[in-house]
Amino acid sequence: MIAAALEQISPRTATKLSDASASQKTSDKNSATAKTPSAQTASKAPASKTVSPETLAPQTVPKKPAAKVAAPKPHYHGHRDRLRARFKQGGINALADYELLELCLFRSIPRRDVKPIAKELIAKFGSFAEVIAAPIPRLTEVKFVSDATALELKILQAAATKLGRESVMHRPILSSWSALLDYCRSAMQFERVEQFRVLFLDRKNRLIADEVMGQGTVDRAPVYPREIIKRALELEATALILAHNHPSGDPTPSAADITMTEDITKVCKGVGIAVHDHLIIGRDNIASFKTLGLM
Repeated sequence: MIAAALEQISPRTATKLSDASASQKTSDKNSATAKTPSAQTASKAPASKTVSPETLAPQTVPKKPAAKVAAPKPHYHGHRDRLRARFKQGGINALADYELLELCLFRSIPRRDVKPIAKELIAKFGSFAEVIAAPIPRLTEVKFVSDATALELKILQAAATKLGRESVMHRPILSSWSALLDYCRSAMQFERVEQFRVLFLDRKNRLIADEVMGQGTVDRAPVYPREIIKRALELEATALILAHNHPSGDPTPSAADITMTEDITKVCKGVGIAVHDHLIIGRDNIASFKTLGLM
């Protein structure tokens, strides 16, 4: 039937149909060829893996540790160096009492801010001099003041007393009277109990010895004139200066002080030893029997 139809078509039209049919076959062949690599590629692709919910969860990126921030320096950082520099430049007058005490505490308390400790000591005892004169048991009542620290303070007191003694020892007393008063003050001013001292002088009124001849309670110190005479003869002393303190701080002579002085003076006169004066050391002042007309 098709052949019959083709016979009825003109030769020119038949040629066009034949060319179209050939073109269609070529197109189908090319299409098949183009699809082949894709299929091969698909066959080579790895099989898909089963993905767990944990894998699908967002991954946490570890954070870098924050840079360490330097801790702020304590307020006392460099304080010791600054305080030493002030002392070096201006001396003792450049420092308050508690600051001078800080300098003394630096060595025995090396790793602590000592300013609060120094201030508490001053508040408790009253002044730098009273701190170093305080007994060790009282000093250690303050927090962070150990026995070793208290001992360091007592060494300071001993050094100060020795310095004062050296300034008058073997020198004419009458020509260095103010130095003698300073020495007596440093040695006895803050004693908690009465202490009776005798300063022994040679023929040129030079100090040859300073000795405690009696120590007692807060208002009395036993004194024995014969013991004083005995020691004076041993030292070949020709004159004496008597001195004792009043722990109450008031240097006003008592009736007992006057009577004792008269007794010692009378006994000494009998062996040719002069008594130049009797000093009473108070907290802020010194009373002189000679100045008061009591000798």
